[in-house]
Amino acid sequence: MSKKDTGAIKQTSKAGKIGIYVVLIILAITIIVPIAWVFMASLKENEQFYGSPWTLPNGLHFENFVQAWQEADMGSYMLNSVIVTALGIGLLIIISLPAAYVLARFKFKTSRFWNVLFMAGLFINVNYIVVPIFLMLVDADSFLQSTLGHGFFLNNLFILALIYASTALPFTIYLLSGYFKSLAKDYEEAAYVDGAGYFRTMIQVIFPMAKPSIITIILFNFLSFWNEYIISMTMLTKPTLKTLPVGLMNLMAAQKSAVQYGRMYAGLVLVMLPTLILYMCVQKQLTEGMTVGGLKG
Repeated sequence: MSKKDTGAIKQTSKAGKIGIYVVLIILAITIIVPIAWVFMASLKENEQFYGSPWTLPNGLHFENFVQAWQEADMGSYMLNSVIVTALGIGLLIIISLPAAYVLARFKFKTSRFWNVLFMAGLFINVNYIVVPIFLMLVDADSFLQSTLGHGFFLNNLFILALIYASTALPFTIYLLSGYFKSLAKDYEEAAYVDGAGYFRTMIQVIFPMAKPSIITIILFNFLSFWNEYIISMTMLTKPTLKTLPVGLMNLMAAQKSAVQYGRMYAGLVLVMLPTLILYMCVQKQLTEGMTVGGLKG
């Protein structure tokens, strides 16, 4: 290959890299600017919203957060969201990890059926089945009220968390199964030789290796559960049990006709902040390799 051809290839490669960087910078701007604008708007006085939306705050009006927290009872809603999200992720991890491992590693008579069933669940939009779920819970509560005198399934944070975990199972099991299938069976065989059983091998060998994948599904499902609105609004009718996204609607209602935009954007920040903090804490684990180390000898 001549020097002229080599120079042309290098120039093409350099131009391609520049193009990629330009596209990435544009994408970063489209993501960062709206988030920064919301944070900036949460610190403004209400009068500033009637002028240019790009003007900087004339001061740091943190009272918007105090008023949003107190007037719309955002503290209680945040606690409810924390409880539901933690329960939902806990149930999801407990159920999905063993299920994904068994479906990926063991072959039995109905294994193909269960794999196909979970794959089919990927094509179901959860929002389309909210009403049937609600009607089933209403019938169950009516039966309990007629027999025990009180309901259980509606206005229950644990039941809402169970619904979240159930609807997230297909995607979670699909993701984890794909990871478990990529692991060499030598790890398990080495554990069996050392006298470990199936359960111990799963807990002490396979799951620690799956840490990056587990962190990924925790982050994805945290974002889904934390920001979920339709199911929460449908299943929780008591005002004291509503979650944080539903609380934003209450914040708007608290202002009635005199909308306080600073308080509204402060409420949006309260919803976004936990997800941003979580992502910053786990971004290294998300980008590291899916397996650590290797077989020796």
